[in-house]
Amino acid sequence: MTIIALNAGNAVRRPATVPVLLALAVLAAVMGVAGLALGPVRIGVLETLSAFAHRIGLAVSTASQQQEAVLFAIRLPRVLLALAVGAALAAAGAAMQGLFRNPLADPGLVGVSSGAALAAVATIVLGDKVLHLLSPAMRPWVLPATAFVGGLLATAVVRRFGLRDGRASVATILLAGVAINALCAAGIGFLTFIADEQQLRSLVFWTMGSLGAATWTSLPLALPLIVIPTIMLMRDTRALDAFALGEREAGHLGVDVEHLKRRILVLVALATSASVSVCGIIGFVGLVVPHLLRIACGPGHRLVLPGATLLGAALLTAADLAARLIVAPAEMPIGVVTALIGGPFFLWLLARRLRLADT
Repeated sequence: MTIIALNAGNAVRRPATVPVLLALAVLAAVMGVAGLALGPVRIGVLETLSAFAHRIGLAVSTASQQQEAVLFAIRLPRVLLALAVGAALAAAGAAMQGLFRNPLADPGLVGVSSGAALAAVATIVLGDKVLHLLSPAMRPWVLPATAFVGGLLATAVVRRFGLRDGRASVATILLAGVAINALCAAGIGFLTFIADEQQLRSLVFWTMGSLGAATWTSLPLALPLIVIPTIMLMRDTRALDAFALGEREAGHLGVDVEHLKRRILVLVALATSASVSVCGIIGFVGLVVPHLLRIACGPGHRLVLPGATLLGAALLTAADLAARLIVAPAEMPIGVVTALIGGPFFLWLLARRLRLADT
C-alpha cells in the first residue's frame, strides 16, 4: 500500500489541522508533567508545578529539597530528551514514509540506526585501547560521537549506491539500505561474540535503548542536533504532498525532486543519528506514530509531519515513564516498551492491509 492508496480511504475525513495539533500538544505537555511527577520517588503534580513556579519566583515550593533535586537534576533533562527524541524519530519516520511513498517505512530503512549501532558496539568492545589515551573529560563523549558519525556514514554509503546518472533512485536506496542493515547486523553479531561479560552488559543495554544518559552536561550538545533537523523537516510538507503523486508529477508542480530527496535523507540522518547516539536504538516510534496519524487524519503532510512530532514526543515520554515504573526501582530498557507497543500495532497493520486487499 502506498501513500496514494491511503488518499481514497481518508478523503472524506480530514480533521481541522489546528485543533488536532493543539490536542496533541496538550497530550505531550501532560505526558511531560507526568514524566516529571511520577517515578520511584513520588513528587506529585502540585509539588512539581510549585517547584517550577518557585524557580521563576512566582510561588513558594511545596516540594522537599530531595524532591527538587530529583526533579531538576534527574527527571527534567530526561523528560526533555524523551520529548526531543520521540519528536525526531516520529518526524523522521513521517518524512521517510512520504519519500518512499510507503506507510511502512521508518528512519532505519536507510541504515542510519544500524550504522550508529555498529559504531557504538565497536566503541564498547574495542575502544578500551583508545579511551585510556584520552583525558577523563573527553571519554564520556566518545561513544555518542562515534555512534553519530557511524549513522551518518551508513546513510552516505546508502545514498551513494542509490545514485544513478546523478539522480537518486528511491528503489535502489531501499535495496542498498537493506544490504547495509544486514552488513551492520553481521558486524554487531561478531563484536557481540568476542565481547567479554562486562562489555556484553553495556552493549545489550545500549542496543535496547535508554534515556538514562540524559544530563545537563549532554543536553546542550545533543538537543540542537536532534531538534534543528526535526524543525527543518516541517518546511517540506507541501513538497511531500506533491511527491505523493509521483516524481514526475511533483516535478511538474515545481518541486525540485532531487533536492527534496537529498534534503530529507540528510535531515533524517542527522536527527536519527543524534537520537541514537544518546539513547541507543529505539524502534517502532518512527513507524507507528506517522501511520497512526495517517489512518486517523488522512495522508496530508501539513498535519502528519507536525502531528507526528507532537505525538512521538508524547509516546516516547510515556514509554520512558513505563520503563521507570514497571520494574521500579530498576529500569527497563525503553526499546522493550516501544516494541511491546509497536509489535502488536504492526501485526494489526498487516491484518488491516490484508482486509483492504480482499475488498
